[in-house]
Amino acid sequence: MPKQTFFNLPEKKRQHLINAAEEEFARVPLHEASIANIVKSAGIPRGSFYQYFENKEDIYFYLLKEETDARRIKFFQKLEEHDGDIINAVTDFYYEFLVELPDDREFDFLKNALLHVTHKIEDAFTAAFKGKHDTGFFNEVIEMIDKDRLNTKNDTEIYHMLQIVIAVVFRNFVEKFSKELSDDEAIEHFTIEMNLLKNGLYKN
Repeated sequence: MPKQTFFNLPEKKRQHLINAAEEEFARVPLHEASIANIVKSAGIPRGSFYQYFENKEDIYFYLLKEETDARRIKFFQKLEEHDGDIINAVTDFYYEFLVELPDDREFDFLKNALLHVTHKIEDAFTAAFKGKHDTGFFNEVIEMIDKDRLNTKNDTEIYHMLQIVIAVVFRNFVEKFSKELSDDEAIEHFTIEMNLLKNGLYKN
């Protein structure tokens, strides 16, 4: 995470550095990215970069966290809009995520991340939507979710249901980029899988 010196910068200078980093991570995946390119684009000395971040991984995962934090807020908005229907909320969330990526730099940044997934990158993507039973996220979901719609017996089963949904969401994001699916194709695949979860795999 950024050092305090980064947050002490004027907003314009902070954003300029963030834009330069996002531009580099949109150009190439993390392991190929260069601090030299970031500082050149930002117009700052290399030494100044290390006053703000430990290394390129530090600023990369800061950017990723900013993305997922924003998506987490959207997720709760969708859950509220759909009166606690988790499947409809997640489906709407997935659709809106795709149509809200008109910015080429943001699109390429996320594409590079998902095409070169490591365990740490996956954790960063899903961290905003995961949690143990005592975390704020899980407790907030429990409060908002319409449990009467679910075939679950207790909070433990709801927790594991959420992990399944999160896994499906993440896999579909990866598939969207790795198979270069159109938005319509990606949404169609995702909707099929969400409906399978919603309706169950076994006949009654």
